Amino acid sequence: MPKLSSSAGTRPARSTFLSFQPPAVGDEEVAAVAATIRSGWLTSGPRAAELERRMAEYLEAKHVLALSSGTAALHLGLLAAGVGPGDEVITTSLTWPATANVIVHCGATPVFADVREGDLNIDPDRVRELVGPSTKAIMPVDLFGQPADLDPLLELGVPMVEDAAHAAEARYRGRKVGSIADVTCFSLYATKNIAAGEGGLLATNDDRIARTVDDLRVMRRSHGSLYDLAVPGYKANLSDVLATIALVQLDKVERHRAIRDRHFAAYDEAVAELDGIEPVARDARDTHALHLYVVRIDAEAAGGTRDDYQRALADEQIGTSVHFLPVHRLSAYRGGAHGPLPVTERAGAEVLSLPLSPAHTDDDIRDAIEALHRVHDRLKP
Repeated sequence: MPKLSSSAGTRPARSTFLSFQPPAVGDEEVAAVAATIRSGWLTSGPRAAELERRMAEYLEAKHVLALSSGTAALHLGLLAAGVGPGDEVITTSLTWPATANVIVHCGATPVFADVREGDLNIDPDRVRELVGPSTKAIMPVDLFGQPADLDPLLELGVPMVEDAAHAAEARYRGRKVGSIADVTCFSLYATKNIAAGEGGLLATNDDRIARTVDDLRVMRRSHGSLYDLAVPGYKANLSDVLATIALVQLDKVERHRAIRDRHFAAYDEAVAELDGIEPVARDARDTHALHLYVVRIDAEAAGGTRDDYQRALADEQIGTSVHFLPVHRLSAYRGGAHGPLPVTERAGAEVLSLPLSPAHTDDDIRDAIEALHRVHDRLKP
């Protein structure tokens, strides 16, 4: 495979738009889904059970439960941890709103802690300052694929429900994400490293939590009665059709990682040459899941804001995204509970995610790199 150059060349701008994160699916997924449909199982059945078994082995967890979404996994995980009305859950504001939404769905209050300057994950020191008598759980987010700093959070003695939607392949200090927290939740959304279109997984080593989530994810009938209901559960189970796609994606996970690893390296080399643009830090002690390649843009040094760069790259036919706008700035959460959030707010104005998918070719990433160079050349002071 030829090396991806990080320097701007003379290649013309693309004539077609480069999607930010297209799904990396092929004939294998199509054939597997067809076989599942022909089997007669459309709802939860043998494929969902197989996915749970294989993901438990992959995540080095005692239990894995397949659910309808990563959001459902977070919601049921909080309920199983005992979160309810009047409680507080400490989390980060630099995340997708679902992280905070599920806390509200439990009747509890999200309390936002600031993030660390380097990897933008929740800062354990700020969490410690916010723990109080109403704190029922801590919900760290493994942002972009970098595990949060879990050990200092665990030392606080508060139940942890980990949002690992970005981190299916990650390890923290040698331990697999999914085997550490009381509850760890993953997403199978279309853009994730193991993608089924929709779906989620909940991993735990706690037998009681596993039983509780298993009861809550379906409207299970009482034993011996067709119509009686033992637990007011949810419709949060995963269908065999979606589980089948996830199983094929799991078979491809190392192959897809090798592609993303190569593209990460090309971006690292390219960004190192650009004043005012730097990648979000990655901790060499951990195994990063390489889910998103995110840079921070210093408007003064780079000659333009994050939004200026995003618009200019779109004009170059390069799709990008923003991960994330701080949740505490969104209408639903303004005026909510949080400490000072200066790092979160600055990062929310600076972060830009560059195209990254195993569906991208080396030429696609080279196009993105050269477009970034051209934009930087035009905007830099």
